[in-house]
Amino acid sequence: MLDANAQLPLYKQLKAIIKTKITTREYTENERIPTEPEFIERYGVSRITVRKAVEELVEEGYLVKRQGKGTFVNGHKVFRKIEYVAGFSESCRSNGFKAESTVLQREIVPADSVLAAKLAIPEGASVLYIQRKRTANGLPILLENNYFDLEKYAFLQEEKLTGSLYQALRKRDILPINPGETTIEIVTADDFIGKTMEVAIGTPFFFMQTVVKDQNRQPIHYGKQFYLGDAYIFSI
Repeated sequence: MLDANAQLPLYKQLKAIIKTKITTREYTENERIPTEPEFIERYGVSRITVRKAVEELVEEGYLVKRQGKGTFVNGHKVFRKIEYVAGFSESCRSNGFKAESTVLQREIVPADSVLAAKLAIPEGASVLYIQRKRTANGLPILLENNYFDLEKYAFLQEEKLTGSLYQALRKRDILPINPGETTIEIVTADDFIGKTMEVAIGTPFFFMQTVVKDQNRQPIHYGKQFYLGDAYIFSI
């Protein structure tokens, strides 16, 4: 039980207990912590006390809230360098995670002026759009939106793409090794991203726009990617 007569406020006491359980690995990475009612019953405190303790630990990065699922211990971050091309699966492996992918959309769209410029194709040409949700150890951390010149990459319509895209390309001697222009900014999850990535609306994401080129410096794809802010560290 907590000490209501102590100088330290109850929420600070509860926060210290939860933090200790995290640092001693009693609560392990990506594990859901007890619910508010469970904390209330276990420690004899109010809902406000629990909520304040948890909110501060979320702000400090010890915990992360997942929409509709609860609050979880934040796991290790994926470390990725920006200045060279590295696929999601490769980045996960190098950081000790198991990578998986789910194709959410796959459709043909006409190239607008932006896509035409990025892919070096005529405006109005057919573009293959593929959206995938990428997970690391089961946690959704990347919403991937890639655009390909359909004339060159029509074969991707038949690929399962539940694993590494870049591995599928390498099997056809297409080497995604040259990074093109890349920008990155901070955005927050809207309703669609929140539901898709199983996080609360307003959760921070890194939004990256990039062109990846092959060994001949020809565009492979233009990407508009949303990386979960709590899960990534980017190095320049």
